[in-house]
Amino acid sequence: MTVEQNTAGDVRPEAGGRDGADGGDAPPGGGLTTGEVARRLGVAPTTVRTWDRRYGLGPDAHTGGRHRRWTAADVARLERMCALTATGVPPAEAARIARGDAPGPPPTRRERPASASPGPRPAARSRAGSGLRLGDVRQECKGIARAALRLDAVALEHLLQTTIDEHGLVAAWTEVIMPTLQAVGRKWESSGERYVEVEHFLSWHVSGALRRSARPVVADRPGATTVLACVPGENHTLPLEALAAALTEHGLPVRMFGGALPVESLVAAVRRTGPAVVGLWAQSRTTASRPLAQHVAAMEWGVRGARRKAAVLTLGPGWAGQGVSGLPRPAGLAEAVALARSLTEG
Repeated sequence: MTVEQNTAGDVRPEAGGRDGADGGDAPPGGGLTTGEVARRLGVAPTTVRTWDRRYGLGPDAHTGGRHRRWTAADVARLERMCALTATGVPPAEAARIARGDAPGPPPTRRERPASASPGPRPAARSRAGSGLRLGDVRQECKGIARAALRLDAVALEHLLQTTIDEHGLVAAWTEVIMPTLQAVGRKWESSGERYVEVEHFLSWHVSGALRRSARPVVADRPGATTVLACVPGENHTLPLEALAAALTEHGLPVRMFGGALPVESLVAAVRRTGPAVVGLWAQSRTTASRPLAQHVAAMEWGVRGARRKAAVLTLGPGWAGQGVSGLPRPAGLAEAVALARSLTEG
């Protein structure tokens, strides 16, 4: 059994052996098979079946057995569903509109009758997709946001990689990826649970793009290693992944420990690696721990008379106002990279 991500954002087991029943050779009679409909729409047959099963967008009539025939009216509903989900409308809401159970969104400029008044021009601060406010950002942000709202993996992978290749990892993260992630996060917070799948989808593909952009792992050099970890209770790893990838661009050895590293494990990792820099990420003030940062900063190792310590960088918005005296708090990715380089290359 394989698992397929379809254009409705559903993850469903792909049932084997059904294409011959409703998506393969055409059974006798009029109308289209599921396979023919899927090819016309540019989606997988499993997507069409999922829309039927989950949202009631199946054909109005069935032939004998399990064979299905889709009429022009049936296909028109599915085309409406495709058009709505492509602009970021959640699948359940799009299905209600396609079935005629709910009013649709205002017509776009292309859909508006020629006799209608064109109305005011859209504001410069445009929206991407379904009300995703991005503000004044690079054009790449809007393309990435639209691909994420459509759950279009192929387009999203291409746009992320192209952005990193053209602008460099630090600029791509700071000026394109982060603003888009923040806009999706705001939409999630203001819309209940409606956009959770978009946030998870975008985060997953950003993580993959960062890893692909990272240079090969560099062997440890005495006094040059950087340890990166989220504080206990913190699972926001993407900013640390960006920092890890950016440091590898400069040939610096990095040991990445990811989300919610327990205190005992963090201490053990620092003692075992003897790093020059320890970066501790806290997204929230509830997870940022001043005693933990101070404890790691006070740790020593090495032979007597030549004891060493690590420089601790307090990373992330959670450290704001925590007042961890003497520990640098970089303002962004570029500053964190510069600090880590100066502490390991100096």
